[in-house]
Amino acid sequence: MGKMNLRKIVLIGPVYPYSSGISHYTSLLCSNLSKTYDVTMVSFSFQYPQFLYRKKQKDYSNDSFRINGTKYWINTLNPFNWLKVAKNINELDPDLVIMEWWHPYFTFCFRTLAKSVRAKIIFICHNVLPHEHVPLDKTWAGLTLKHADAFIVQSGLDEKDLKRLLPDAVYKKTVHPTYDAFRMKNTSKAAARAQLSIKEDEQVLLFFGFVRKYKGLKYLIQAMPAIKKSLPKSRLLIVGDFGDSKPEYLELIAQAGVDDVISIYDGYIPDKEVEQYFAASDVVVAPYVSATQSGIIQIAYGFEKPVIATAVGGLPDVVNDSVTGYLVESENPSALSDAVIRFFNDTDIAAMEQGVRDAAYLFSWDRMSETIQELYDQLSDQ
Repeated sequence: MGKMNLRKIVLIGPVYPYSSGISHYTSLLCSNLSKTYDVTMVSFSFQYPQFLYRKKQKDYSNDSFRINGTKYWINTLNPFNWLKVAKNINELDPDLVIMEWWHPYFTFCFRTLAKSVRAKIIFICHNVLPHEHVPLDKTWAGLTLKHADAFIVQSGLDEKDLKRLLPDAVYKKTVHPTYDAFRMKNTSKAAARAQLSIKEDEQVLLFFGFVRKYKGLKYLIQAMPAIKKSLPKSRLLIVGDFGDSKPEYLELIAQAGVDDVISIYDGYIPDKEVEQYFAASDVVVAPYVSATQSGIIQIAYGFEKPVIATAVGGLPDVVNDSVTGYLVESENPSALSDAVIRFFNDTDIAAMEQGVRDAAYLFSWDRMSETIQELYDQLSDQ
């Protein structure tokens, strides 16, 4: 079957003004697919109950992620709504429906949609199973995903999880594309540091994003005494929402005696403010204990910043050791400190930044669109 057989796509997922990384992903994917196909974006009128999702759900401060014409149809708590949405989608008569999957909260809503629409269905799996275990997560995921025709996974871990749930699944594995849309003003490092009152000669590490135990921040804090000793001009920026956990991290920092080389920017960071933190940094650190993938790494690559990450989950799929950054053992402060010291003392940083630029096609949205087309062609030929 030829490329022109895929003409109309319905894409289902969160978009502006929803503020999550998956919302940014969906917006960028929709914009790229729309260059080639007739795409209808279907999003949520209601996404999560507030008591289940305590983060800020919407951010109106930056409309660069806005998708004009989005249909905010889906109420995730209303079964009658799900059937109406399926009817509306069928009236659009798409060739393909693409659904974003990342958490079993959406099981019954997405299962109903997947069973009720008449088009081919591809699930893009951000997490086949959630980062943080929830009861019966495998059961809930299986109930929904079994109704798909095919899948896209973006890490080796998600590939394994999918094959365990659905051994005969039709899928393609590709990498998570880069979030380059946060680079809005091309702010220079010097300008960003001036905005943040960081000295030009400081060696700046960045930990960015919602602080959760699986992201391993405590191991980075425990690594800071050795980093401070070897690199007296080092500084760690911790940027993100701690939720209720901030006191325990402040205690860790105090115990380590590194409060003078750590700057904390607590709270939700609006999209328009993201750039200054990445522009000001030399390297982004992702010390995860577990991960399928990391949107933070893709933001870092969008700013051409190398990454020091732990070799867990899907992170080795996107960090090319010694080329685009360094991979280290998880839950190991000594390994983290050694990698940071090596980065600043022994690494050709300009060459590593070039390594990130050289990998641009691998992490491009065009590549993702090609993968969707290839998978649709494979389904059409069956």
